[in-house]
Amino acid sequence: ILIMILISMVAVLGCTPAPKSDAPVAEAQNTIEPMTADAYEPGTWIENWDLAMVAAKELKRPVLVNFTGSDWCSWCIRLKDEVFSKPDFMEYAKANLVLLTLDFPRRLAQSEELKAQNQLLQRQFGIQGYPTIVLVDSEGKELNRTGYQQGGAAKYVEHLQELLTK
Repeated sequence: ILIMILISMVAVLGCTPAPKSDAPVAEAQNTIEPMTADAYEPGTWIENWDLAMVAAKELKRPVLVNFTGSDWCSWCIRLKDEVFSKPDFMEYAKANLVLLTLDFPRRLAQSEELKAQNQLLQRQFGIQGYPTIVLVDSEGKELNRTGYQQGGAAKYVEHLQELLTK
């Protein structure tokens, strides 16, 4: 009975639904200044889609897009704690990825421009729950997607490598 309860809890909690937003989504604004990859430091998380695309083109890398609810989603927090904050992941990401986080917090303040960008991309990629990890090329085309995976950072890196070779 205990095993059945645990399996049921994982099934129910594993796919946290995306919060609904009735607010209209504005098109993400392009900045006036041209962006260069110099504004991106490999291995760090950024929040700007346009900068991620520029960095991906110049560095010839895919972008790992982390759709997250950083202050309320338990699986998002686990993914950050068990994978994204660990040296195995950070070393791989610094050498191979551009890291973009698109956050949908409930308590943390965000600019209206950032909210609009994130909502636009949430709709564009059809995100239904958190965490959702979308791997995209430098043109923004989806390569693959995943979410939380058990096993820690080294196993997650292997998982990402598999997804990127498909």
